[in-house]
Amino acid sequence: MTKLAVVAGGDLELLPTAYDGYIGVDAGCLALLDNGLPLDIAVGDFDSISKEELARVQAQARLVIQAPAEKDDTDLELALKEVFQRYPEAQVTIYGAFGGRLDHMMANLFLASEPALAPFMRQIELVDKLNLVRFYPAGQHRLFPQKDMTYVSFMPEGGGRLSIWGAKYPLDEAHYFLKKCYASNEFIDREMNIGLDKGYVIVIYSKDRR
Repeated sequence: MTKLAVVAGGDLELLPTAYDGYIGVDAGCLALLDNGLPLDIAVGDFDSISKEELARVQAQARLVIQAPAEKDDTDLELALKEVFQRYPEAQVTIYGAFGGRLDHMMANLFLASEPALAPFMRQIELVDKLNLVRFYPAGQHRLFPQKDMTYVSFMPEGGGRLSIWGAKYPLDEAHYFLKKCYASNEFIDREMNIGLDKGYVIVIYSKDRR
C-alpha cells in the first residue's frame, strides 16, 4: 500500500515522516521545505504565498500543479483528486488541515461530501496533535482505540441514523437521540461497533490539551 502525506496550509503541529510521497498544498509546500522534507507534488492556486516563495516551490518541487484562484474546488480537494487519480489505492494522511481559517477547516472536515472523493473516504485521515479524523460510509464498522486518544465523537452526514454499540455511551433503540455531533464517547477496554443506514459518518478521535 502506498502511504502518502498531504500537508495543507494550517498549523503543522506534527511532522509527517516515513511516507512514500509528500504532497504540499499551497502554503503547505513551504512547511515541507522549511522542515527539510521532500516536495514531490505541489498543488494550489498559491494565493497565500509570495511570488518569491512560489519561485522557491517551483524550483524545488518535482511537480507543480498550479490552479486558477477562481475554481470550484478548495486547494486540498484539488490535491486529493490529483493524488487519487495517480494513486487510486493510496492511504492518505493529511496534516495542517486545522488551525487556520475556519471555513477551510470546515471544508476539510466534510471532504467526504465531495462526490469525486467519496469513493476514497476510507483512505483519507486528518491528523494533528489532538485529533485523528476518519470517514466511514453507510454500513456497519468496527472501531478500535487509538493510542493516546481519550475520546471518540461522531458526526453523521446525509440524514442517516447512527447506532453505536459496545461504547461507554451506546446509541440504539433503547438510548436514541438526534444530534449533529455525538461528542465525547469512550471505549471500554475493547473495540466498539457503529452502524449507519445512509450517508457517511465523520469519526473524530481526540484528547485534551495538556
